Amino acid sequence: MISSKEAISLENRYGAHNYHPLPVVLAKGEGVYVWDPEGNRYYDFLSAYSAVNQGHCHPKIISALKDQGETLTLTSRAFYNNVLGEYQRYVCEMFGFEKVLPMNSGAEAVETAIKITRKWGYEIKGIPQGEAKIIVCNNNFHGRTTTIISFSDDSGAHDNFGPYTPGFVKIEYNNLQQLQSALKGPNVAGFLVEPIQGEAGVMVPDDNFLKEAAALCKENNVLFICDEIQTGIARTGSLLASCGNCTCTSACERQPDHYTKPDILILGKALSGGVYPVSAVLTDDRIMDVIMPGQHGSTFGGNPLACKIAMAALDVVYEEKLAQNARKLGKIFRAEMEKLKSECSLLKTVRGKGLLNAIEINDSPESSTAWDICVSLKENGLLAKPTHGNIIRFAPPLVMTEEQLLECVAIIRKTFLSYAA
Repeated sequence: MISSKEAISLENRYGAHNYHPLPVVLAKGEGVYVWDPEGNRYYDFLSAYSAVNQGHCHPKIISALKDQGETLTLTSRAFYNNVLGEYQRYVCEMFGFEKVLPMNSGAEAVETAIKITRKWGYEIKGIPQGEAKIIVCNNNFHGRTTTIISFSDDSGAHDNFGPYTPGFVKIEYNNLQQLQSALKGPNVAGFLVEPIQGEAGVMVPDDNFLKEAAALCKENNVLFICDEIQTGIARTGSLLASCGNCTCTSACERQPDHYTKPDILILGKALSGGVYPVSAVLTDDRIMDVIMPGQHGSTFGGNPLACKIAMAALDVVYEEKLAQNARKLGKIFRAEMEKLKSECSLLKTVRGKGLLNAIEINDSPESSTAWDICVSLKENGLLAKPTHGNIIRFAPPLVMTEEQLLECVAIIRKTFLSYAA
C-alpha cells in the first residue's frame, strides 16, 4: 500500500484540481471509522456528504454487491432485467409514489427532475414552448452540471462557465412571501427546493415553510420539487426531511402519509449507502407519464447491481432504526454543542436537525479559522470539513452509538478549547 504522502502527490500530479481536500488519505472504512494507510483511525463526521448514512462497508449492502456482482451487473435499458421491477416497486411503496425514474448521480437526478417539470409544464399545464420557469432558492446547491450552475450563487461553481441556461427565477430561501409573489407568473412550472440547505451551511427553514410552500404550489398548479439527495434516507431524524416536525416515534420512517409529500422527490447519496452511484426521481403517473421512450435515459440507470444495492441499503435504514437513532443522537449533539458554545467564544451558532448539523465559527468567511480547526480535529481523530468559509458541518454515519457520539463530542470540545486558548 502506498503512503499518505505518495497518494497525495499522485493526486496533485495527475488529477484535476477541482477539490481542496483535508490533508488526510483514507484507505479503509468500517461503520463510523476510517483509517489512513499508516493505520491511524478517525471518526468520520462527514459521511461522504451524507452518502454513508448506513456506515462504511455495511455487511448487508456489501453482501448484495457481491452476490449481484457475480450474477449480472449491467444490461442497459435496451432489455428488461429481473431486478429493476422489484426495486421500482420497493422504492415506490416505501416513499409513497406511483413511478420512479432511476439514475446514477444526484446531479443527474436533478437534471431529470428539471426535464420532467418542463415537459409537464408544456404538455399538461399549457405553458408556451420555451417559456417555462422553475423557481429556485438563493444559496442553493443541486449539483455542478451546466444547467444547475446556471442558477447557482456560488461564484466558484458559476463563474466563467457560461453561456448559462435560462428559465430559472431565484427567491430568498425560507421566504413564503417571495415564493407567493414568484408563483403568480403564468409560466411557472415548478419550485425546486432543499428541505434543509446542506452545502449552504445546514440552513434549517421555519417549521411551516415546506408545508406552506407545498400548499402555495398546489394552489397555483405548480410542481413542488424536493431535492432530498443529502437530507433524505433518515439523515435528519425521519425517512425524509420533508417530514417536517413530525414527532411520531416509528410511523414516519415507513409511512409516507406523515410528511409533506412533494410532487417530485429527488433521492441519491445514501440510497446506496455510499457503495455505488444510485439516484432516483419519484413522482406519480399524472406527471411521469409525460416521459415517453427515447426522451430520457441512462446506460447505467436502473442496472441490476444498483437496484440490489439500493434495496439492501434501504432495508438497513428500516431494520436498524437509523431515523430514530439520528433523531435521538442529534438532540444530544446539539445540546452538547450549545454547552460548548457557552464555554468557547469561537462558536457563534449551532443549528441542524437529526445528525445533519453545523456550527458557525465566530470569524469571517474569509478567515482560515474553520479550516485550521478541522485540521486540528483531524489530528485528534475526527474528520469534518468547512463549508462557506466559517461553517463546519458535522454529519456522522447514522449507525453511530451514543457512547461513540459522546467520545466525538469530547474530541470536538478538546479541540475547540485548545484552539481558543
